[in-house]
Amino acid sequence: MRRPNLLGTFALVFAGCGAVVTNATEGGALGLTGIAATFGLIVMAMIYATGHLSGAHINPAVTIAFTLTRHFPARDAAAYIAAQFVEATAAALVLLAAWRTKPAFLGATVPTVGAGTALLYEVLLTAILMFVIMAVATDTRAVGAGAAIAIGGTVVLDILIGGQLTGASLNPARSFGPALAAGQWQDFWIFVVGPVFGACLGALTYGFIRTPGVPPGSASAG
Repeated sequence: MRRPNLLGTFALVFAGCGAVVTNATEGGALGLTGIAATFGLIVMAMIYATGHLSGAHINPAVTIAFTLTRHFPARDAAAYIAAQFVEATAAALVLLAAWRTKPAFLGATVPTVGAGTALLYEVLLTAILMFVIMAVATDTRAVGAGAAIAIGGTVVLDILIGGQLTGASLNPARSFGPALAAGQWQDFWIFVVGPVFGACLGALTYGFIRTPGVPPGSASAG
C-alpha cells in the first residue's frame, strides 16, 4: 500500500486559508491576487516537495478522478482521501487556535452568487485544473520539471476567475477543514459535488481527446 501524503493538504489549508485570514485582518493587504498567488505557490511547492514521495495527492477530487481513470489504485484511494480531510481539519484548527474570532470564517468558502452559478463555476474551474493535471501527470509527452508550475499556475488562474464568486475551492478537503473549524456550512455541498464532478469531467475529457497511438516521449504540434 502506498503511503499517503501527510503534509501537502495541511500546508495548502494553513497557507492558503491563512492568506485569506491575513487579508481580512489587515485591511485587504493581499487582495484576490495575493490570495491566489499564495494558493498557487503552496501547491507548486508541495508538488515539488512530495511528488516523488506520494504523488503529491492534496485534493480528494483529484484522487477520485485518478482512480476513476485507472491512474491510481483503488485500494489506496480511501486512505489518501481520509488523510487529506484529516490534514485539512488539523490546519484549520491551528488557524482557529491562532484566531479565535474566526476572521473570514478561517477561509471557509461561501458563495456570493446563487447556488446554481456557484456549482457551475466549481465544476468548470476544477475541470480545467484536472485537465492540466492529467496532461502533466499522466502523459509522458508533457511530463517535465515544469509540471508543478503548470498546476500551480492553473490554481492561480482559477482563483482569479472564481475566487470572488465561490472562493474557488476546487477541493472538498480545503473547504471541509475551515467549515468545520468555523462552523460555517452554508452551501457546503457545492464544494463537494462541484470539485468531484469537475475533476472527473476534466480527467475523462483529457482521456477522450488524447492522441491515440503516439509513443511516449514524442511530440505533436497542435
